[in-house]
Formats: sequence, structure tokens, C-alpha cells
Amino acid sequence: MEDNNLSMPTKYEPASIEKGRYDWWLHGGFFQAGKDQEKEPYTIVIPPPNVTGKLHLGHAWDTTLQDILTRMKRMQGYDVLWLPGMDHAGIATQAKVEEKLRNEGKSRYGLGREKFVEETWKWKGEYAQHIREQWAKLGLGLDYSRERFTLDEGLSKAVREVFVSLYRKGLIYRGEYIINWDPSTKTALSDIEVIYKDVQGAFYHMRYPLADGSGHIEIATTRPETMLGDTAVAVHPEDARYKHLIGKTVILPIVGREIPIVGDDYVDMEFGSGAVKITPAHDPNDFEIGNRHNLERILVMNEDGSMNQKAGKYEGMDRFKCRKQIVKDLQDQGVLFKIEDHTHSVGHSERSGAVVEPYLSTQWFVKMQPLAEASVSLQQTDEKVNFVPERFEKTYMHWMENIRDWCISRQLWWGHRIPAWYHKKTGEIYVDHEPPSDSENWEQDNDVLDTWFSSALWPFSTMGWPDPEASDYKRYYPTDCLVTGYDIIFFWVSRMIFQGLEFTGERPFKDVLIHGLVRDAEGRKMSKSLGNGVDPMDVIDQYGADSLRFFLSTGSSPGQDLRFSVEKVEATWNFANKIWNASRFALMNMNGLKYEEIDLSGDKSVADKWILTRLNETIDTVTRLSDRYEFGEVGRVLYNFIWDDFCDWYIEMAKLPLYGENEAAKKTTRSVLAYVLDNTMRLLHPFMPFITEEIWQNLPHSGESITVAAWPTARKEVSDPEASEEMKLLVEIIRAVRNIRAEVNTPMSKKVNMFLKAKDEKIRNIADKNRAYIERFCNTEQLEIGTGVEAPEKAMTAVVTGMEIILPLEGLINLDEEIARLVKEKERLDKEVERVQKKLANEGFVKKAPEKVIEEERAKEKDYIEKREAVEARINELRG
Repeated sequence: MEDNNLSMPTKYEPASIEKGRYDWWLHGGFFQAGKDQEKEPYTIVIPPPNVTGKLHLGHAWDTTLQDILTRMKRMQGYDVLWLPGMDHAGIATQAKVEEKLRNEGKSRYGLGREKFVEETWKWKGEYAQHIREQWAKLGLGLDYSRERFTLDEGLSKAVREVFVSLYRKGLIYRGEYIINWDPSTKTALSDIEVIYKDVQGAFYHMRYPLADGSGHIEIATTRPETMLGDTAVAVHPEDARYKHLIGKTVILPIVGREIPIVGDDYVDMEFGSGAVKITPAHDPNDFEIGNRHNLERILVMNEDGSMNQKAGKYEGMDRFKCRKQIVKDLQDQGVLFKIEDHTHSVGHSERSGAVVEPYLSTQWFVKMQPLAEASVSLQQTDEKVNFVPERFEKTYMHWMENIRDWCISRQLWWGHRIPAWYHKKTGEIYVDHEPPSDSENWEQDNDVLDTWFSSALWPFSTMGWPDPEASDYKRYYPTDCLVTGYDIIFFWVSRMIFQGLEFTGERPFKDVLIHGLVRDAEGRKMSKSLGNGVDPMDVIDQYGADSLRFFLSTGSSPGQDLRFSVEKVEATWNFANKIWNASRFALMNMNGLKYEEIDLSGDKSVADKWILTRLNETIDTVTRLSDRYEFGEVGRVLYNFIWDDFCDWYIEMAKLPLYGENEAAKKTTRSVLAYVLDNTMRLLHPFMPFITEEIWQNLPHSGESITVAAWPTARKEVSDPEASEEMKLLVEIIRAVRNIRAEVNTPMSKKVNMFLKAKDEKIRNIADKNRAYIERFCNTEQLEIGTGVEAPEKAMTAVVTGMEIILPLEGLINLDEEIARLVKEKERLDKEVERVQKKLANEGFVKKAPEKVIEEERAKEKDYIEKREAVEARINELRG
């Protein structure tokens, strides 16, 4: 750097310093991986956001943590790849595009599959650009030359490879099963796409008549509309009440069909009547019972949740309207004899909110047992995936050990189409990467794969797999850390682990850093219905990206939820403003200092030695805590060092030599200021990239950008524990004097007499050596330091480590005026105590007022009494 002319504006304005900086970073290629193959690689793949809309605060938090890790590792000398990309998000994106078409008076069926997919690609193009703009606004150090999309050609090839491979191994199969069906989007859902909510419903008690006319059997259901598909009644084979009925038949009311009574161990004798209706096409447990007893599967609903022709006279009715009508008809026939209120857990579609229907359907499934077993076994080895915090490993293991087969087919048009073809004449199934050569005789499966099927391959499909020679795959896989929320451990983390293990033979990432959810200031989940959502881009417009990033990354500990608070973001802006002002002061006093002129070998003051020691301690602590992902603690350490040690103490003490006559002391102080500020900006850079780059560019520096500057290392030769002890004493003395002045209302501008009584010569020497600081920061008229100081009787005193501080009252305050002021204050407190005690003595108030209000009044009473006692003690002390 040739010149050190200060180009920093007087006022900290995030918008002006952030403007254009991101493009400058990209133009400089600072985020591009692979430039130096000698460096050790460090890789993170971004959890790909859905191309359905804007990024929310959760994305901002998640990506900020990744940016901190990658910026730090880049500075530590790693070849860092942070790979960006986006997810096609099957159901979610298709729903958005369908909604857009509806608003235009169109439908996907009117357009046809090809045109609809074209429309969706247009949507993707538009929203992908929005997301990139938001990434830029956040300042994310992504390598855009490697950006991927889950539907791009390379990833589609990987998806086909995985599907075909699992199919050939017998781990993908097609079968008729009860699946979770969303009648709104008309597609299957996996178990974890179903959200269970407590709903007020009813138990409907019915009597099915025995075919031989000898009586009836009682059953109860929460879904009477499904009775139209009943194919049996089941009882426990050991139930004395019903044993004799097994093998007999009942007449199914309304339908009139004769169905058998079967004995099955699944039935709970203690629950309800001990007899249950069996509807194999509409209940997963009934499906299994139906298999055991070779029962027919009768589907009575259409895909949209309306009743089909098998429902007879109810055909065409919506399932819930049908329920009402059937209940009425059954009551009229005397079959339904009791309706009992019942709150039960009902599955809802995570995407559409519709009530999920257990539905018989032919779908594609992944056989999970062998894949899950391999993943569970991995956790017993040294190559396990490390969960941070560790407790989330139990969450993951519990799900893996109790896993069910995964339904992977979705009845959508947007997604990876299943690479399976059916022969038009024979119905034979053909599964391969490409269609058969006589493709005109074959028809491809209409379904697409579950979004999570392609997302599960993300860590390796983005690197060029299945080509084992792909250079990025060979160099950057497995990745180092995955950063994600605890809410998608089942959806995504677990699936990446078992697919990574199956297809690459390795864990896909070494560590998984789990964070929580962003909630509002009251701890509520952010949602449209509550209207409490916050757009991170609005926060950036008001306070800047650095303030939002620092708040998000340091506002909680790993695995915990984060409460968003505008006040806390504002406090972070104040922190950034403090850094700005302190840096401007330092830079204005550099006097053209060049980087190569920074020299720490000169004669240093105690303040110089102390701040260099504190910097070393901060470097070590920040590095250690960052390696453990404890960014909340890192934020606290940096905040305390910058605000308290550097700004409030060192800069104030540096003014003495900087404004003095000693040129050598000035030169040393400038070097220390430049060195400490440079290293502090580097430590802070991963958290606050924009402000630190701006300040660093104005500092005497070497190199193009702080993004590729070396991470600070502690220089032990400039540590001085003795100076730290001296500084500790100085700070204690100055703070004690400031407290005494505040207590007696003596402004800092008023000079005072002061005696320092040291317990021994060593302490006396320290105080004497640093007399200039004590005189300056305590503003003394006269200062006496010694081991046998004679102090006046009327004085204010304070005790610090190894020393007594004595300030004579005479000259410190006007005794008469101070006593008069305190008497007035006591009278005010008397009135407050009397007022609150009268209120609490009023029976009417105590009976009617809420407990919280009464507690507040009691707290006020306690506070006023304590203050009054302190004032009385002070008056007595001054009167002597």
C-alpha cells in the first residue's frame, strides 16, 4: 500500500460500504476453489434452497454459519469450496406454478405436461435469480462457477444411476401399499411429509348384523365413510366374547355385502368393543390384516378425495360430505347408535395443509432395512458422522433403527421422471438409464421421484459423480461440514448418509452442525398466519448485512432456537458503529504509516503490552471456540475485546503518546494500533465481512483482500503477563474512582485530590510507573502514592487489589449542598414507600388486581425501601 490517505466516511452507513463490494469480491475470484492444488481442501455444500420464493431468516442464519466457516478456513490456508445450488422442490414448486396458472385462468391439464414443465423452468429461472441476489446481499462467499441445480443434466444422470442400481439390487420395488395421500395436490407423501395435529372428531359406534340373524357385533370408527370398503370384521382369537363367531359373516350395512369375521392377534381386546372393521384399501394396519387373511381391497375414493363408483349412491361426494350423509343414513337405519366426542391426531400434508388420506396405491418404494443398518453400523466406527451438538445423534439413530420403507414416487410433472417403462401390450417393466431401443412399444412411468431422492445425493452428485474420475469428486468429497436445522434430520441428513454410504462407500460429511429455528421475540414460530415473519432483506436495508449476520451467528448456542429481536440487531449495529469510529480514530493518527514500517520492537507502554497480550489471548480463544462451532461464545469474546479492551481502554490510553511530544512513543503506538486493528478485523471478518474489508483496505496492509489475508496467529514474543497484571490494577483504580465520583455526583471534569495507599513497594512502583495514566483518567489535582499515606478523616474510600484509594471529601463535594440534595431524595423515597404500601394494604386492590401486578408493586416497595436505606446511610456518613 503506497499511501494511507483515509477514504472512510465520517459516518458508518452500511448501505454505502456494502454497495459494490460483493461484485468486487467475485471479480477478484476470491471465492473460487481449486486455484492452488497444494493446499488442503475444505468443502461445504450449501443446503439447496427451494426455487419457490424468497429466502427467509432461517436461510440467512444457516448460510451465515457456513460463510463464517468457509471464510475462516480460506484465511487459514485451505483450498475452500463452498458449492452453491438450488432444489427443484417438486410438490412446492408445482403448487406455486399451478396457483399462478389458475390466476391466469389456465390449468396444467390444459397446457399438457411438456408446456407445463416449460412454464415451471421459466419460474425456476426467475426465482433462482432472486435467490442469487439475496445471497449477494448477505455477502456469501460462494463459488458460482460450480453452481448446481437438482434437475440439471449432471444431477439427473446421478439420480438415474442410483435408481437403476438400487432397483437391480432389489432395494427399489413397485407395489400396492397404503400410502399417505394428499387429495389436494393428488400425490403420495412420505411419512415425514405428514404433520400431525390434534383435531376434534368423533367415534361412531355401529352394530353390524350377523348374516344368520342371531344378533350383531359392535364396532366403532372415526372414518365412517370408509365402511363402504370394509371386507371383514376382526376380533382377537382368544376373546371369549367372540371366539364362537370367527368364521361367521356379517351383513355390511348400506352396501348389503356379506363379509367374514376373522380372528387376528393385532386386535386389542381391551379397546372399545374388542371388534374392529377392516378396510384394507384405506388403513395401513387393516392392509396388513387383509394380507394375512387374503381379503379383497376395495378402494372407495378417487384421488381428489371424492367418493368413487364403488361407493354406490355416494359417488361424486366429497369424503367429508359423504361422512355426514352416511352418519345420517346409518342413524335412520338404526345401525349407528352412539356418537362420542373424540380428540385424535390427524395427519395433514406439510405442503398443502389438506387432511391426509391413508390410500391404497401402486407406488415405488426403497427397501430401507439394509441401507439403514449400514448407516447405524457406521456410527460405531471412527468414520462416523459427528453431530454437533452430540445429542442429535440419538434423534438420528432412533429414526434409522425404526425406519419404514420409503415411498419415492410422486404423482407430479415437475421432477425427475422415474426411469421405468411399461410394455404397451405385455405390461412388462423395464428399468434402465435410457428407454428400450423399440421405445415406440413402451410407455414411461408418469410419476416423478420424491424431491428428497435427488437431495439425498447432493454432496456427491454436485461433484461429478457417478464419474469416479471427476476432478471435484476426487478432490472435495467427502465434504467437511454440513450446516442445517434440526427439523430436517429425518428428511435430508439421514438420507444423505445412507445414500452416500451406499454409493461412495464413505460418509458424505465429517460433521453436521445442527442449529434450531428462528422464532419471534416471544418464542413463537414465524408463520404467515401469525404475521410475525421477518424478511432478512428488510433487516439488511435498515441495519446492514454485517449487523444481521453477527446477530444471527452469535445469538444462540448450537442446536438451540434463536429469538429474533430488532433491538438486538440494533445493538449489533451500535457495535459496528463503535468499530467504525474507533478505526477512523486509529487511521487518522497513522500519519502515513506503511505496512512494512509496522514495528513492535520499540519501547512499549504498559497499555501497548497489555493490548498485545489481550490480542494473543483473543486469537487463541476465537480459533479454539470456532473449531468447536461455538459461535455464540466467539461473538461474546470478540465483542468484549473490541468494545471494552480496544475501544474503551486502549484507544483512550493511546491518546497520551499520540498527542504527546515523544516521537518514538508515537511511532510505537501507531504500529501497535495498526497491528491490533489489522488482526482484529481478520478475526471479525468471517462474521462481518463488509465493514472489516472496508476498514482493512484503509489500513496499512499487504495483499488484495481481507478475504484471502492470513488468519491471525498469536505472537507469543509480544505477550507480557506482567503488563496484564499492571493494567488490571490501573483499570481497577480508574473504575473505582469513577464509581466514587458517580456516587457523590462529582463530574469527571472536576479535578480531585487523591491518595493511593499501596500494601507493598511492588504495588507502589506499578502505580508510580503509570502515574501519567492515573492522573489523566482520574483527573487529579494532586496525587500522592505511597505505602504509608496519611489520609484525612472525612474521605471516600475504595479497596482494589493491593491498594486503598482515598479521595478527601473536602474539594470532592460541597458537604452542605450534598446533604441537602440527599435529604430531598429521602423525602421523595418516603412518599413512594408510603404510596405503594397504601396500595398493598388496600384489600380491594389485592383481591381484584392480577397476581403479576401485585408482584410488580411488591418489587417496587422493596426497591424504594432499599434505596431509602442507602440514602439514609450516606447522610449519616456525611454528617459524621
